[in-house]
Amino acid sequence: MVVMSSREADGPLLRGALYTLRRKCGKPGCRCAAGDVHETPALAYPVGGRTKTMTLAAGDVEEVAAALARYRAARDELDRAADAEVAKLAARAAARRTERRR
Repeated sequence: MVVMSSREADGPLLRGALYTLRRKCGKPGCRCAAGDVHETPALAYPVGGRTKTMTLAAGDVEEVAAALARYRAARDELDRAADAEVAKLAARAAARRTERRR
């Protein structure tokens, strides 16, 4: 059984990766034509087995980064809980094998 912690009250969870898109716009007189490319924060996230990309406003980056960190922490907590249950199950199986050998 999984019991959610108080983390739910801390804010939303997001799965994905935060990165920076770097590209040239193609205008010959633009600064990017000389190599100073345009940078836009973006979120890559999975949907139905594919990776989608969403560009972000600069003001959203901190909130998105925090939501990604909360997701990773929640996933790590669930992984630890699942590993503990597997260890308990393995210990019970080992105990049964030991009992049968006696």
